[in-house]
Amino acid sequence: MSSIRDLEETPVPAPVLESVADAPVSGGVPRLRPSRFKRTAVTLRPLLARPGFLLGAGLIAFVLLAAAWPQLLTGYDPYATSEADKFLPPSMAHWFGTDDLGRDLYTRVVFGARLSVAAALIAVGIGLTVGLTLGVLSGYLGGLADEVIMRAVDVMLALPPLLLALALVTAIGFGTIPVAIAVGLGIIPGFARTTRAEVLRVKILPYVEAAKLGGAGWFSVLLRHVLPNSWGPVAVLTTLDFGFAILATAGLSFLGFGAAPPAAEWGTLIADGRNFLMTTPWLSLIPGLFVAVVVFSLNHIARTIEEL
Repeated sequence: MSSIRDLEETPVPAPVLESVADAPVSGGVPRLRPSRFKRTAVTLRPLLARPGFLLGAGLIAFVLLAAAWPQLLTGYDPYATSEADKFLPPSMAHWFGTDDLGRDLYTRVVFGARLSVAAALIAVGIGLTVGLTLGVLSGYLGGLADEVIMRAVDVMLALPPLLLALALVTAIGFGTIPVAIAVGLGIIPGFARTTRAEVLRVKILPYVEAAKLGGAGWFSVLLRHVLPNSWGPVAVLTTLDFGFAILATAGLSFLGFGAAPPAAEWGTLIADGRNFLMTTPWLSLIPGLFVAVVVFSLNHIARTIEEL
């Protein structure tokens, strides 16, 4: 009896009590939660087993590094000209060859990532912020607010995103920032409709209804229950639209709406080489293939995440 009494009176260390109290109960026996590292490892394991995903993620990491610190990836000056080095084909000294002014094309592609990625980030940021707000308000409030917002979105959907961006950039002016704003306004409808559909699905689930019956305010329900559980498809769409934004900004820059020369931007690099396609096709072909591979990688990453 004394040994049993001693065991009952022996204090349990606080960390054990916290871990047991926080653990879910199965069959009356508490189970300890796996660590955050283990949960992350379980989540990433299917992705790490896909070579295509790893290859695409590596290329996107290269692009982001080029946008942040291009000097780490090349030793040439993107604006330095050389009369003796004009139209050199791809080689070990110049991986992508040189242009009509003797500038290293690989260096200009690397430095062009800064403007191209910045424009895509601004465009996706605008589309995500405005589209997410409209979709949440439309799906959660319903009624007249839903009708008004969705009819406005339908009007924007009447024009293809690239055509809408072209009309907007013609109205607001040329340059990287106007192009980014125009592309961002063009992708708002996709974010709005996707978010609305997810909010409509989540807001009728039992745990959301239980939170409402428990006295939680509408903002608390929206922030803690609806938005976190509606984010999956929106995140996939964000990755897809990032690729579309890169392609759209490059297309508008190719048409002459982007940054003025001699700024290095992917669309302008492709446009600069179109006059020499018969003699030096790499001037347009290599930057164009690079943009295509970047967009394809983003699409592949988004589709892979969507399948999980």
